[in-house]
Amino acid sequence: MAEQPFLPILIGSDMNAYGMARSFYEAYGIKPIVIGRSHLTATQNSSILHFEQVPNLNEQETFVDEMVKVAKKYSHKKLLLLACGDDYAKLIIKNKPELIKYFTVPYIDESLMDQILLKENFYKMCEKYNFSYPKTDTCTYETYESFDVKFKYPIIIKASNSVEYWACSFPGKKKVFVAHDEAEKTAILKAIYSSTYKDHLIIQEFIPGDDSYMRVLNAYVGQDGKVKLMSLGNPILEEHSPEGIGSYAAIINTYDKEIMDRVRIFLEDIGYTGFANFDMKYDSRDGEYKLFEINLRNGRSSYYVTASGHNLMKYVADDRMLGKDLGLTYAKEKHLWMIIPKGVLFKYAQNEELKAEAKRLIRAGKMTNSLFYKKDFNIKRWFKLTLNNLNYYRKYKKYFNNKGLS
Repeated sequence: MAEQPFLPILIGSDMNAYGMARSFYEAYGIKPIVIGRSHLTATQNSSILHFEQVPNLNEQETFVDEMVKVAKKYSHKKLLLLACGDDYAKLIIKNKPELIKYFTVPYIDESLMDQILLKENFYKMCEKYNFSYPKTDTCTYETYESFDVKFKYPIIIKASNSVEYWACSFPGKKKVFVAHDEAEKTAILKAIYSSTYKDHLIIQEFIPGDDSYMRVLNAYVGQDGKVKLMSLGNPILEEHSPEGIGSYAAIINTYDKEIMDRVRIFLEDIGYTGFANFDMKYDSRDGEYKLFEINLRNGRSSYYVTASGHNLMKYVADDRMLGKDLGLTYAKEKHLWMIIPKGVLFKYAQNEELKAEAKRLIRAGKMTNSLFYKKDFNIKRWFKLTLNNLNYYRKYKKYFNNKGLS
């Protein structure tokens, strides 16, 4: 492949970082620079990326200085700065005025970020653009002992501050909890606030349905403010381990023009640019998709888009770095993306229709695990990933559908 005038700088070293690096390598033959506080298994022993470790990278006091060092080190190329997780996306947006001196930064401004992420504004946006959302409340450290749930059980309980939450420790800790009654709710709140975590908790109604009722939508909006790509995924199975609850483990691409049109109009109307990721769940009670949140970056599982034939990273690079004109694409091609063994998928997935479709796609050769890449094969990497993969059998056996405190 021809040498490119740009170099992607990816912040984070997780599964998403590897999927993004793989996408750039597949599209341009580029080996991105991957920067992280620690080197996670997903990006270890890889020949398609270059990893650099930067301690305290997630701290506001050091972030800009460290990124300027990176920019000066690779000043011979045009640099495309991309976040692989929410916290890094927020840091990039918050420091965008300084970072754009050194990088191409395809993210919205801080003022729009605040409008989207602040709960009250988010719900106003949902109502304006006719998006349904789950009933939601906020619990604080000061009020948790007398906190009264204003909607029916079961309920979802999750931290509003992910950085502080992952720094705390307590028995039975999970990324997300489901409480089925008052006693379980009280026990969960007490356990969380008995730890070092003292920030707010989000209390949300539970939308009925198994993992297959979820939908994930990834979009790219060009620098002209027009949506260039939208891809809707139907998860078959989520992760169920304490640290992974809510993360997708297997997805089949799907298509719903009505919801995609609504999201496209919303993004273009508010002046959005860059990647956007929407998590929603189909509510069989009223036939509506309930929007949970908008993430200001591509999703952790977003390689499902590239695997189906629409390279997500090529859109941002062609638009921002190569100045190509891009039209609007709604992805329709069916493909199975997964990070778990087939045996786990077919034992624990509960939607028989989607399981049958997954088997058809596997037989047709339309299945991808983004971490296992033939052009990035070596014994060390294969061995580590295979052990991790086999470990999913143990995790699902122990944790499947256990979202309480025990």
